[in-house]
Amino acid sequence: MLIRSIEKFLRQHDMPATKFGRLAAHDPRFVLDLRMGRIPRPGTEARIRKWMDNYHPERTDLVAAALQSKRFETKGFAHAS
Repeated sequence: MLIRSIEKFLRQHDMPATKFGRLAAHDPRFVLDLRMGRIPRPGTEARIRKWMDNYHPERTDLVAAALQSKRFETKGFAHAS
């Protein structure tokens, strides 16, 4: 079952269900809906399983660090905020 695989993934990566939903399914309620009995389409299930197999936490950490940077660039000019 997909929900069991997701729950195991969440524990292994210490990830909140809403973050998983946003990253894997572009739906923050995805895991919560699965817990309530939602049955995903076969294509959705395959896409989620593939996302879990290819997940690398260091990549998301780099993205988060970049978003928290105090510098931003506009039209080729770097600015400090």
